[in-house]
Amino acid sequence: MDSLTKLNLDNYKPLRDVVFENLRTAILEGNLKAGQRLMEVQLAEQLGVSRTPIREAIRKLELEGLVVMLPRKGAYVANMSFKDLIDVLEIRASLEGLAASLASERLRDEDIVELERVAKEFEKSVRETDIDNVLKKDVEFHEKIFLMANNKKLYHLITSLWEQVHRFRVTYVSNYEASLSLVDEHNRILEAIKAGNSELAQKYATEHIELAEQFFMENTVNS
Repeated sequence: MDSLTKLNLDNYKPLRDVVFENLRTAILEGNLKAGQRLMEVQLAEQLGVSRTPIREAIRKLELEGLVVMLPRKGAYVANMSFKDLIDVLEIRASLEGLAASLASERLRDEDIVELERVAKEFEKSVRETDIDNVLKKDVEFHEKIFLMANNKKLYHLITSLWEQVHRFRVTYVSNYEASLSLVDEHNRILEAIKAGNSELAQKYATEHIELAEQFFMENTVNS
């Protein structure tokens, strides 16, 4: 387990939050791999902290579904199966449809300006095959809709589910044809929200996730 570096302890955030965010990022980016055991002592040494914030971070990661605790064995990075992925996408389809519907009813002029900006930046990144920025702008586009919905509980539910499937999203957006389709899907959602059409916004946002589910079912071998 040598993929982590000591933390910047001058960070303005509480230490437990810094440790949690560092470990979560390491898992989402694949530096801590699925099935890998999380040893508190080793992690504490690598990050230059005590075991207490490590233990707290592991508990939070377990609640988010990124870590599993095995009796008498300890903590391991969760290994999401194909079935797990489909289950998450099924839930996301409903929740994101709801978020888009609420966003269309609660939008402000400045929200639309921001959403249009991100949609254009997303399309530019797709055309330039800038995968890192495609991922970044995709998250930003959806997150703005979640925030526009103005429902904190819904926001936390959806973002937690997003994190669980991050590793699969890289595969999806790396497919050029799929990412081109995402541009059109984002624009449909945007126009429905902009028009204040909650039913259409919900329909397009739900279909957006269902198409991702269809992609994985057609391109992933369930082992």
